Amino acid sequence: MSDVLDRPGSGPAIGHNEEGGLKIVGTRPIRPDGADKVTGRAAYGADFNMPGQLMGKVLRSPHAHARIVSIDTRKARALPGVKAVITGADFPNLADEFHDGGEAASNLRDMAMNVMARDKALYEGHAVAAVAAMSNAIADEALALIEVTYEVLPHVQDVEAAMAPDAPLLHAHLITEGLDERPDRPSNIAKRNRIARGDLDAGFAAADVIVERRYTTKATHQGYIEPHACVAAWAADGQCSVWSSSQGQFMVRTYCAKVLGIEISDIRVTPAEIGGGFGGKTVVYLEPLALALSRQAGHPVKMVMTRDECFRATGPTSGGVIHVKLGAKADGTLTAADVELKYQAGAFPGSPVGAGSMTALACYNIPAFRITGWDVVTNTPKVAAYRAPGAPISAFGVESAIDELALKLGMDPIALREKNAVRDGMKAAYGPTFQNIGYVETLAAIRDTEHYKAPLGPNQGRGVAVGFWFNVGGESTAAVNVGEDGTAVVVTGNPDIGGSRASMAMMAAETLGIPVERVRPIVADTASIGFSMLTGGSRTTFATGMAVVQSAEKVIADLKRRAALIWDVAAEHVVWREGEAHCLAPGKDEKPLSLAAIAAQSARTGGPISGQTSLNAQGAGPGFAVHLCDVEVDPETGHVTVLRYTAAQDVGKAIHPAYVEGQIQGGVAQGVGWALNEEYIFGADGRMENAGFLDYRVPVASDLPMIDAILVEVANPRHPFGAKGVGEAPIVPPLAAVANAVSAAIGHRMPDLPLSPPKIVAALGG
Repeated sequence: MSDVLDRPGSGPAIGHNEEGGLKIVGTRPIRPDGADKVTGRAAYGADFNMPGQLMGKVLRSPHAHARIVSIDTRKARALPGVKAVITGADFPNLADEFHDGGEAASNLRDMAMNVMARDKALYEGHAVAAVAAMSNAIADEALALIEVTYEVLPHVQDVEAAMAPDAPLLHAHLITEGLDERPDRPSNIAKRNRIARGDLDAGFAAADVIVERRYTTKATHQGYIEPHACVAAWAADGQCSVWSSSQGQFMVRTYCAKVLGIEISDIRVTPAEIGGGFGGKTVVYLEPLALALSRQAGHPVKMVMTRDECFRATGPTSGGVIHVKLGAKADGTLTAADVELKYQAGAFPGSPVGAGSMTALACYNIPAFRITGWDVVTNTPKVAAYRAPGAPISAFGVESAIDELALKLGMDPIALREKNAVRDGMKAAYGPTFQNIGYVETLAAIRDTEHYKAPLGPNQGRGVAVGFWFNVGGESTAAVNVGEDGTAVVVTGNPDIGGSRASMAMMAAETLGIPVERVRPIVADTASIGFSMLTGGSRTTFATGMAVVQSAEKVIADLKRRAALIWDVAAEHVVWREGEAHCLAPGKDEKPLSLAAIAAQSARTGGPISGQTSLNAQGAGPGFAVHLCDVEVDPETGHVTVLRYTAAQDVGKAIHPAYVEGQIQGGVAQGVGWALNEEYIFGADGRMENAGFLDYRVPVASDLPMIDAILVEVANPRHPFGAKGVGEAPIVPPLAAVANAVSAAIGHRMPDLPLSPPKIVAALGG
């Protein structure tokens, strides 16, 4: 189910079909990749093969923290069928260098050491060696022959334990950044950040009611179905080719070049279809290893992770501790907020605590606040992005506290949020002034639903929570090429992980004025289109879509010029309407020329017709989401059933509403899993105990109700069609919405995720 709500007068003044309104944008055409995917023809990373390829495998540390005393690879190298063996000694040592990859800046030195350990293994699953052999069986046998001598060291995995002065130290060089005074000794605290405004003490002194509580979340995996996979070939002339499943082929090219110490121009990366990423495929794990093995072996090398490896060796999101203190007047006016966030970074610095800090209070207009974030390294896999990185964790704490505050005040939870909501012209907690936001509209949309007014039964509870994500723009390139038959090919450099093929084709078709069926969208390799940032941060439909529209507009300008040549009139006397050139020259009575008619004469009017745009898109509109969840709790077993779920979101303009609904429903599903089931469980030895979907339980269809989506359309004027990113915000509210519902059902505040049956039974006194 989906409803679409528009703010009156909010529609963007855009399009090349203004007289008749939008004809394609906002409709639901068949997805261009659908047939290949449902018939199994789509080629994913593990589907690609090359003649003479070898199979690559990785030897991983069995210890959570250990010094690598020695690695003896002689027996493995001597095994028949083994063609290459690599260790950390085969990679250059890099200095600190930060690269902005889209979701967050990455330290290339740390990334290189995460790809292959050097002097220490920092988590169970850390790569210490890799082999390439003529079969998987031979590669596995070779791994067993590699002799690694470890000096096992004490490990630390809990974020607060890692912050203690006497905690086992992961990095001897790590000095905490962001403190008032630079420490004189290393620690596991990589950085402190702080955002503050107003007089905090005065704000709390003015409060009639104060709520203060500590909340916790566990590390959770993105749960993509397709494991990491790639094929790499290093040619004799030094030219390298990579075929891989990732969220950005240009990201793979840059990171591989840096980790291996070669030129970017020597690597060509071709994107495969991607079977889910959600931020977890915005970094590299296998690609540099496959290239290094191919260089040594002189053959292409294919590598595919097992599910066990995906859990033990790739980045989940952070586990966190959130401390929230809120103050309010008796009428519900917030007077002060103090939020402290402690996030696991994993083995290397770089948790999403910065984004968690910036989003924590973004939905609220509070005169005095302080947000403090701590980035802490632990003996766990280096974290990676996961939809709206960092925001669901901080929102869980803040939205749970807001819910508790509403109960203390005796206020409706939506009314409390409406009273303190940010609006156009207000300054966001993290700095900018909001414009063209639809937050209050999303609150009203949920408040006015039948769901919000429906009665509840025994052992049932209802929870509300809100969420925010900035959305980003960034660098994108797109091209629109017109064929001689009047069809168009849209070429972009962003892998399609959420419907971008469809949205690109639709925006191009709308601009050109032709049926969307006559537009073919393709995702090109790094040698066939200009640079584009990765697909992440909900940027693609906004930024790459802007490049597509501008490219189509260049095509239109060229079509008008060519029509003027055909008619022998000045170009300013030609207009483009409904996919045709119309002649307005005085004294001329020419029939309109269709795109196909002009394209058929392209050789006589200047050659092939195409337009290309490279840009750095600015002005991405932020996304707000409001979620409503009903649950029922079995008081004997603690099992939680999600009965009903409604999500409203400010989407700007839904280019393809079905895809937008899918993004919202997917975010809800992942958030429900995060709230109820999902967590990394480690034993006393630091090893993960549930590295598989049997024991790490993600929601399946039978765990979820139908998820109702309400699309609130408050257009972003900085985009040609008013679009805002939609992929991140849906995962921000569910953790708190579910927890608030469970807390209401059992009459006890549940501050620690996941809300597993044993925790609920314990809370009920069972």
